Amino acid sequence: MSVRIEGDVRKAVGPVPRRLFGSFVEHLGRAVYTGIHEPGHATSDSRGFRGDVLELVRELGPTVVRYPGGNFVSAYRWEDGVGPDRPVRLDPAWHSVESNRFGLHEFAAWAEAADVEVMYAVNLGTRGISEAADVLEYCNHPGGTELSERRRANGADRPFGFRLWCLGNEMDGPWQIGHKTADEYGRLAAETARVMRMIDPDVELVVAGSSHADMPTFGAWERTVLRHTAGLVDHISLHAYYQELDGDTDSYLASASALDAYIRTAAGIIDEVGSPVGISVDEWNVWDLRRWTETDQPRLVAGGWREHPPLLEDTFTHTDAVVVGSLLGSLLRNVDRVTMASQAQLVNAIAPIRTEPGGPAWRQPTFHPFRLVSSLARGVSLRLGVEGERIRTAQHGEVDLVDVAATLDGATGAVFLTNRATKTSTDVEIRLRGGRFAVAAAETLGAAGPVPLPGPGATSDAKGTVITATLPPLSWTVLRLAGADA
Repeated sequence: MSVRIEGDVRKAVGPVPRRLFGSFVEHLGRAVYTGIHEPGHATSDSRGFRGDVLELVRELGPTVVRYPGGNFVSAYRWEDGVGPDRPVRLDPAWHSVESNRFGLHEFAAWAEAADVEVMYAVNLGTRGISEAADVLEYCNHPGGTELSERRRANGADRPFGFRLWCLGNEMDGPWQIGHKTADEYGRLAAETARVMRMIDPDVELVVAGSSHADMPTFGAWERTVLRHTAGLVDHISLHAYYQELDGDTDSYLASASALDAYIRTAAGIIDEVGSPVGISVDEWNVWDLRRWTETDQPRLVAGGWREHPPLLEDTFTHTDAVVVGSLLGSLLRNVDRVTMASQAQLVNAIAPIRTEPGGPAWRQPTFHPFRLVSSLARGVSLRLGVEGERIRTAQHGEVDLVDVAATLDGATGAVFLTNRATKTSTDVEIRLRGGRFAVAAAETLGAAGPVPLPGPGATSDAKGTVITATLPPLSWTVLRLAGADA
């Protein structure tokens, strides 16, 4: 099995945005409570932030984190999570009891400790324009008004200065509290955007796209919403989850080709409408949805209303990690349209980091490709062509045997490769015109994380560089490049 990859270092898709490596913390299951926040844990600080989790988050390297939802936000009252007196309420989205011990101030402080930017979502399900304006004023106005002075009285003298704001979540989904038609939501989002820009002209706004590619509303929803919000928003959301169905590993390994097609279709709709916005893939991941429908949801309802019950705590496999690596490659290939992305979620709920209450925190297999891409993908994403072996899948048709993305930052770069052959190794030859490089290091995902990949080599001449490597079966590999003369 062999594949040839060609590219020119002078031909880029576009710059790699740092916001491409975002994550997501929702009040869902144990993502917050006993996830990022557990007062009394051996590693927790005076604010209750788990130190072991913070260390892993810094190692993982997310740049922006979306909060507080997700489905949760569509019935959330932000005022419940500020100040000394916090009511306990039902969270109908996840059939849980919300204590509100952790709220806006706590998350702002946690984000500062984790060195991540906040993407804050407002409730356009049960609430609307007034509440969105209020929370923005509370967060970003310096002082002198009732809401800004309330923030100061609650311990934050300086404004939080949140720049990124989501206008609701998955508003076309019938599972969403307060879900709406495209016209209802488009008009509400437009009027909310107008008043938010009056309060703070520097905000960046994300309007909710259709909930996923297979929604009957997809396409028509985007067209209607973008026409309502033209000139008022900066990004439109795209949500994508992938799972292995009925043992069809080949289709699962081709998930990145489906994400490529989804992004390009959404981009075509944006161009058709003539509303130049970026695409925010602010929920993406691998997720065994059958666990939710067949196990978690029935258990949740049968167990009654509880505080932070364990939900969506999938245990990921090597195959899941390979698919996550390839999905990151799709995001890199589409940086001309994708302005930011958030893997859902960060801790415990379909997450790269897991914890035990009162116990340890650990990395899941999906942790490793995210860490490597977030740390190595710098500069520009290169435009590459692939020739050679292809495979036919039941769900996604014929796809390249090897999925590839590459980035270049001056004299250093990285090539990210997925071998979709499940039983055989694949030889790859990578021709990069216009640059002289050596392979500084090569790693492939092993059972416990990245391990060295023996054998890659590079030869350079005046025309460019030829890199050769043999990829193990069902693998995700990164080649680190350095200038040959460095």
